[in-house]
Amino acid sequence: MKILLIGASGLIGTAVHKTFVDRGHEVLTVGRSSGELRFDLTDPERVGALYATAGPVDAVVSAAGDVPFKPLPDLTADDFRAGFAGKVLSQVELVRQGLAHVRGSFTLITGVLAREPIVSGSVASLANGAIESFVRAAAIEIAPLRINAVSPTVVTEALDAYGDFFPGMPPVALADVAQSYVRAVEGPLTGQVFIP
Repeated sequence: MKILLIGASGLIGTAVHKTFVDRGHEVLTVGRSSGELRFDLTDPERVGALYATAGPVDAVVSAAGDVPFKPLPDLTADDFRAGFAGKVLSQVELVRQGLAHVRGSFTLITGVLAREPIVSGSVASLANGAIESFVRAAAIEIAPLRINAVSPTVVTEALDAYGDFFPGMPPVALADVAQSYVRAVEGPLTGQVFIP
């Protein structure tokens, strides 16, 4: 397959990239400041330009999405807008504009905070919940194209930096997260949220 991978240079994106390449797929990497294709996908016009540059692909895989982490009393309306644009609208645009360019499936990223909130994570919880709802809704409209999401908790390889923010939550290995992406892209299911 020809796979367009958004956020390929991040921790999860790097593991997903290696996994798909090892499985024999052609992977085009996309990022704001690194990757074969460089686009800021918070701008809908840039999403269109990305598809025009990449040409037809079999799958779009997203491992990127920015949200601010602050206590709720410190969050501004702009913080919520930025988080919604950075994680929700950017991924929704990948799907909306990708309908004419993608032959197989979309896989978006969400996260554990849709199910288990943490202190200072309300923007992430909002964004993740929105993505999961969107995936379920879009699946019934875009068939025969498929759409799924991968929803990891904190990854084992990032426990030193982020483990304290996820008290008591069992971590997941990057390899297991990458396998959830494989399941979403290569498997037959649609409208699913895969929890590695």
